[in-house]
Amino acid sequence: MAKIVVIGTGNVGSGIRQAAAAQHHEVVSLNTSSQLEDGRNAIASADFIFIAIPFAAVVDLPQGWKDETRGRIVVDATNPLTADFANLTVGFSDSAGEQVAAALPGAQVVKALNAVLAPNQDPSAFPTGSIFVPVAGEESAAKSVTDLLNGLGFDAQVVGDLSCSRYLEPLAELMIHLAYMEGQGTGIALQLMRA
Repeated sequence: MAKIVVIGTGNVGSGIRQAAAAQHHEVVSLNTSSQLEDGRNAIASADFIFIAIPFAAVVDLPQGWKDETRGRIVVDATNPLTADFANLTVGFSDSAGEQVAAALPGAQVVKALNAVLAPNQDPSAFPTGSIFVPVAGEESAAKSVTDLLNGLGFDAQVVGDLSCSRYLEPLAELMIHLAYMEGQGTGIALQLMRA
């Protein structure tokens, strides 16, 4: 059983919390109304910290919370989206994942779940192991996140270091485009087929 902190209580954060709690992990949810000291204590004892808030809000996290992420595995589920969700604000030579790592010095930032639509952060509506989740980060931290996500019912796979976020964030924008702009709805997900 892992100790998990989810920063964000919206659709993404709620889905992650629900999926983790269903597998009997100890989960604490934090948001902007959480007490500073409660958040520090929760983060200081967490095995995994999920960032499930808008990308631009990461820099505004309380400094005490940021300090406690040093040496901890932080799962970045953010995407650098424009206000209308139609485009990315970062790309090619940088990524939200890399900027989150810069905002949380010393944290082991791993990019994952950003290409999973918010209602599917709890994968229980799909067959177990069918939603592909690419994971990008330093090898040992990425492997730990992959193991955790596979235990939650995803098909997670390490795809490279954190710079691979530059590929994963456009993939998330494609999923958003299919779901909302092309009318496919949110009952869609990526699947990695293997021969």
